[in-house]
Amino acid sequence: MTARTRTDLLLLAGFSVFLFFYGIQQFGLIGADEPRYAQVSREMLQRGDWITPTLAGHAWLEKPPLYYWQAMLVYRAVGVSDWAARIPSGVDAVLLVVAVYFFFRRFRRGVEVDAALITASCAGILGYARAASMDMLLTSCFAIGMLSWWIWREGSKHIFLAAFYVLMALGMLAKGPVAPLLAGAVIVVFAAVIRDRRLVSKTLWWPGILLFCAVGLPWYIAVQVRNPQFFREFILEHNLARFSTNLYHHPEPFWYYIPVLLLAFVPWIVFVTAAFVESIRVWQAEHTRGLDSELQFRIFVCCWLVVPALFFSLSKSKLPGYILPAVPAGAVLLADYLHRKFEWQTPISKWMAILHALVASAPIVPAALIGYFVTQHRMPAGRPLWIAVAVAIALSIGIVLTLIGRLQWRLLRFLTLIPVVLSVAAVLKLGTVAIDQRLSTRPLANELAGMETHRLPLAVCGAPREVEYGLEFYRDQIIARYETGGVPAEEHLLVAAPSWKSNVTEWTKGRRVTSLGHYAPQNLDYYWVAAAAQVPSR
Repeated sequence: MTARTRTDLLLLAGFSVFLFFYGIQQFGLIGADEPRYAQVSREMLQRGDWITPTLAGHAWLEKPPLYYWQAMLVYRAVGVSDWAARIPSGVDAVLLVVAVYFFFRRFRRGVEVDAALITASCAGILGYARAASMDMLLTSCFAIGMLSWWIWREGSKHIFLAAFYVLMALGMLAKGPVAPLLAGAVIVVFAAVIRDRRLVSKTLWWPGILLFCAVGLPWYIAVQVRNPQFFREFILEHNLARFSTNLYHHPEPFWYYIPVLLLAFVPWIVFVTAAFVESIRVWQAEHTRGLDSELQFRIFVCCWLVVPALFFSLSKSKLPGYILPAVPAGAVLLADYLHRKFEWQTPISKWMAILHALVASAPIVPAALIGYFVTQHRMPAGRPLWIAVAVAIALSIGIVLTLIGRLQWRLLRFLTLIPVVLSVAAVLKLGTVAIDQRLSTRPLANELAGMETHRLPLAVCGAPREVEYGLEFYRDQIIARYETGGVPAEEHLLVAAPSWKSNVTEWTKGRRVTSLGHYAPQNLDYYWVAAAAQVPSR
């Protein structure tokens, strides 16, 4: 390894630690998915079972196990905690960044650091790298696999085609058949665009298919043997039904992923769009005369970007994380675009510089005011807003003046990372208390623990499922739910929405109930409920 490579990797390590890991413990697990996945991993570790994911002691077959395995290894190394549950996604993001660096070091030397840092700083990558979920894992496997496939196509070295098949198998273990399905769709579309009919058949390499089966299928077989309901729950319900119906109540319009994808590319939206438009324009002009290798690469990355967006746009159930595998394609396309700009010394457009500066600096405003958004659900007026806007405008002006100066493209990466770093720092400094109190159940769990003289069962009534799963993780116990008939007969604590107070009174009739307090940030009451009276046996 050369001194230059070591320096580059140290730079990437520093940025990766800050962007992906710094402050991950400052607020608790958010939403329903983070605490649920963290708890599934804990239960698998406690049981020493690497096959069947469980939640509250019951088989939980919605997702494959690769994230759970990663979290189990982290738990075993550093203990069970909310921040430990987030480490696997950060590690997966680092692997993706390093893979992009070495890919460009081989094929587009001179922009390898830019490519890696652009990938790391895209809002979609940065956000999901800090979340305890499968999305970053799938994205890393998928993106590195697609880059491996291209290396094989360029050099015909089957070791990279083998890596492609292994990575698609890992992607299938990360989130299901979507990984090989999307990869196949991208390759088929690319082959059709460049009119190379043999490309698909060449990709279907028998040793690679055997590798894919050897890596990806054993868990599927083992979990089906142990849990006969697996095929119905995982394949039919959580894959086919999720795609073709609104079974899980995530309906969105067909165009939903256009704004989602654009937001995922912040702060690089302007130049990713420019790179995409230029690639399509050049392809339209050149496709009748044959495409050279460089243009074919750009078309391949465009296919990688567009196919997942179209595929998930057809789905009846849409969530933002579904589109994440397309985000590295935008970063790769932009880095290739910069490589050409560096070589040709093309002057940067003033309008592009202005638009980019505005987009790159804009996140500073919501980042600085994140506490207001989380607690009050509105934009604050007065001094805080004007200070944040003034900082963003001043930074925009500085970026514009520098970009249209003599150094131009060479400083694009450095200048864009300034608002990225400032925005992350602002969220961590100004917003974590509000996020923790309003969006996580960690403070509530701590309040309940402080009131107990001994460990008690816990139930909820009318509380969102985010609260139920969060308390399940932070208290490491099964949570009963009143409205589904789960009223514990023994003494217990109860967390309830105030609007359900009459129901609580009815379902605890004849039992002593003491109000312990009100958790204002999430508008929840909590009670102590005495054991049900015992009827003497005759």
